[in-house]
This record gives sequence, C-alpha cells and structure tokens, in this order.
Amino acid sequence: MTGLRWGILATGGIAAAFASDLRTAGLDLVAVGSRSQESADAFAARFDIARAHPSYAALVADPDVDIIYVSTPHPMHHEGARLALEAGKHVLVEKAFTLNRGEAEDLHRLAAERGLLAMEAMWTRYLPHMVRIREIIAAGTLGEIRAVSADHTQLLPSDPAHRLNALELGGGALLDLGIYPISFVWDILGAPASIQSVARLIETGADAEVATIMTHEGGAISTTLSSSRAAGPNAASIIGTKARIDIDQVWYAPTTFRVVLPDGTVVEEYSSDVAGRGMEYQAHAAERLVREGLLEGDILPIAESVAIMGTLDEIRAQIGVRYPGEGDTNG
Repeated sequence: MTGLRWGILATGGIAAAFASDLRTAGLDLVAVGSRSQESADAFAARFDIARAHPSYAALVADPDVDIIYVSTPHPMHHEGARLALEAGKHVLVEKAFTLNRGEAEDLHRLAAERGLLAMEAMWTRYLPHMVRIREIIAAGTLGEIRAVSADHTQLLPSDPAHRLNALELGGGALLDLGIYPISFVWDILGAPASIQSVARLIETGADAEVATIMTHEGGAISTTLSSSRAAGPNAASIIGTKARIDIDQVWYAPTTFRVVLPDGTVVEEYSSDVAGRGMEYQAHAAERLVREGLLEGDILPIAESVAIMGTLDEIRAQIGVRYPGEGDTNG
C-alpha cells in the first residue's frame, strides 16, 4: 500500500467499473463526488465509500483525498481535472484525456507547476498482456515491425440524443472508441509521420465510423477502424519481419494472444488471468509514480497523452468534426 486515498469524480458507468476494481484490488477508496447528494449517496452505498459529496468542489476540497479519478464525459475532463489539480490533488483522467490538445497542454502545465501527477486512464496499456507484448517486442522476437492494425467496433445506441452521438458531449466513435487503437498504435510504433483519415458522419455531425492509415518512423504502417454502429472482431495484430502477434477479442481488455512465425508455427501463447475488468493496474501504476515522486509515467507519459490528443485533433480536422465551443484552433 502506498497510502494514497482515492476519490471518484462523477458516478457514471465507467466510475462504477473503476470503483469495483479498486475494491477488488484492496485499494483505499474513501470518497465520491457527484452533482447531487442523492447520486453521491447511492454510489457510496453501492461501493461502501465513507464520504459522499454533493459537488465536485466539495470532493476536491476533502482533506482525506490524495488522488482523484475524473470520470465525467469528455468535455468536462479538463474542468474536473483542473479543479482537482488546483486543490492539490493528483489526477487520473478518463480517456480520451481531454477534448483536444489545447486542454491537454493546459493540464500538463498546471500539473507540472503544482508538482502533481496527471495521468490518462488508458487502462489497456497497463494490463498484463500488454506488458508482455512490450517485452516480446523489446527482445527483438518480431524483428522489424512493419505494420500494426486494430479495430474497436461496437453496436451502440443510435438515439441522436444519446451521449455517444451528441457533439456537445464529445460524442462520436473517435473519442470513445478510436482512442483505444490510436493509443495502441502510438504505444507500438510511436508518433505518426503522416495521417490519412476517412469517416462517416451521422445526422448530429458526430462520427459513427472512422478509419485511419498512418505511417511511422522507418516507414511502418498502421491501420485502425472504429465504429459505434456495428460490432466487429475487436482484434489486433503486430506484424514484424520475424514474427507477428495476433491479439484476440477483445484485444484492449484482458485476453489471449499468440506469437506466430512466418511459417505458421506458434512459439508463444498467452492467456490473461485477471480478476474483474482490469482497471486496477492503472491505479497501481499511478500510486507507484506518486510514491517515487515521478510526474511522467514510463508506460504513458502525460506528454504522450498530449501528443495523442494532437493526433485526434488532426483526424477530426480531416473528417470535419468540431465540438461546440472550439475556436479556430483547438483548445
């Protein structure tokens, strides 16, 4: 135990999943904040949380909270995280980190000024199977990586008023689903040298499908596909000159993968053994960084989260998606 005491800001579905995994992992969840006392009380009762606050301001002012998980919809990430940082709290902010790069840069600056950890809750990166995949790549088992592909495709509500389809709430496939394969590509290949994007927009102006082709250092190519209107395989592949890794459904959650040689020989099979959803691994990582006095993580530094938001901004510029309130430049 590091002694960090967690607070959760907002009480939606992702907050519940995180709270459940914190409890499974035995971490110290002490407070929750909502926009109403009723909602906070219900969430606190569900997860046996000692203090339920009727506002986000009250949560961040709680002297017994050290780190806050910000789980609001995308357009409120920046505001909630800023509120917490200004109150002297470390933050773990749901992905996508913010609405755009400008907001992400602001949080990066503020966290650095205050000497606090600001970390994106891209929980997939911290899962055991992804840790093992990075070990295999570092060992040179795949040779030179030439291509990466991943999809995140789900059949989600089509109601135009639903959060997922409302631009004013950051709706669309890109921020909710596309962030997973885009971040995955960054993890394996690094920053893109070029980006080409296409999309299908729905009546609200939000993106229902987005596909990208990107080139990376050394000429490697990545492809991603995201959809909120159709369920696909949700699989991923990393293809090298000596071998490839095939990650099974659902690649971004605890799953299985195989290392396959060009002749089809399977040289390693991996199966995840994770209790719950697996969101506790990012919490453990955040606690380790705070304990070691580090403001930049090794698995996903905040500078990389900022840069990934820049990639998402460029994709949106190419497909013609702009969120309400954004000016001529994002942020």
